[in-house]
Amino acid sequence: MSTSRQQPHGSCRFGLSPMLPRDPREAHRSASSLELFFDLVFVVAVSFASQRLHNLESTGHIGNSLMMYAMVFFAIWWAWMNFSWFATSFVTDDWLYRVMTIVQMVGALVLAAGVPEGMDEGNLTIVTLGYVLMRLAMVGQWLRASASSQEFRGTAIRYVIGVVAVQIAWLLRLALPANLAIVSFAVLAAAEIAVPLLAESRRTTPWNPGHITDRYGAFTLIVLGESILAAANVLVDALGRGEHIARLLALAACGILMAAGMWWVYFARDQNRQILGNRSTMFFAYGHYLIFAAAGAFSSGIELFVDALEGSEMAARLAPAALGLPVLIFLAGVWVLMLRHCLGRAGDIWYALGVGVVALSCFLSPQMSPIGTTIGVILAVIGTEIRRNGEEKS
Repeated sequence: MSTSRQQPHGSCRFGLSPMLPRDPREAHRSASSLELFFDLVFVVAVSFASQRLHNLESTGHIGNSLMMYAMVFFAIWWAWMNFSWFATSFVTDDWLYRVMTIVQMVGALVLAAGVPEGMDEGNLTIVTLGYVLMRLAMVGQWLRASASSQEFRGTAIRYVIGVVAVQIAWLLRLALPANLAIVSFAVLAAAEIAVPLLAESRRTTPWNPGHITDRYGAFTLIVLGESILAAANVLVDALGRGEHIARLLALAACGILMAAGMWWVYFARDQNRQILGNRSTMFFAYGHYLIFAAAGAFSSGIELFVDALEGSEMAARLAPAALGLPVLIFLAGVWVLMLRHCLGRAGDIWYALGVGVVALSCFLSPQMSPIGTTIGVILAVIGTEIRRNGEEKS
């Protein structure tokens, strides 16, 4: 691991500072105000993707809705992740860094604006343009890093070459026929994922474990916030319309309990230990795609239950799986990435029991499914607490 130190302070030409690598052992490294501001833009993109997923699911187009959601969410997740990892490795806070970060934010808003058309009609032109804008802004950041740091110049140049090549391919993809859309997307997504693996194959950038887990935790809260918003909307509907009040209030309560339980299991243990080596770090970084996407899709399941109460037979058939499956993927993903080595046998049993109950809830009636899913999440929470309580007593 690199032992590079943070840059010294001082005046530089044109008000710019060298973009030097951070000390990976820097203590108490927290997210900057710019990083948090950057996250706010992605709230819009996640919200749009979740809303369109609900709209598509309500029409019964399950396969198409999930595929389009997965594709759009990949663009959201990958752009966010690359900025976050760069920000943990290199430091400067001059005007150019801020401007280029704002350009990335503009790209995220363009991407968000293209989500409805992309998911409803399969036209990813606007999504692609917004995504490419974000990624090319990152190329500018890597060029600055290559000019400032001799130690990581090779790594930065490999990033530049890889990112530019893939962005050209994304733009060329827009000219391909519709029957190649999914295959070409999968190929280019794999190419995007391969860029960091190749770029850092000789020398890894000096990421900070505490800062990275803090950033991933912040994005988890963003996507879970969509679920809280969905539950709040259910509550507003119940109070404002005066119909199905009891069932809507029960659904809102279940939604809040499930979101709280998902938050609980995610933050149940110290996550820094999960990214001690390059292999475990990549597993942690890439595996979060499923966790983030599942948390973002969770709210659409709650909204389908509202549609079912309004008399939609299609929503009544789909709602249990639309709610239970994202929760199931989230719980399983959290266990695999963060909990499988630290719960103990009893904790694992309770956690597995909770996951099993959530899986069964996908096949229950619309009246019982939210309750069953909530019980499953609570059982998983109990699993995270058993060993910890025992350790505190010993």
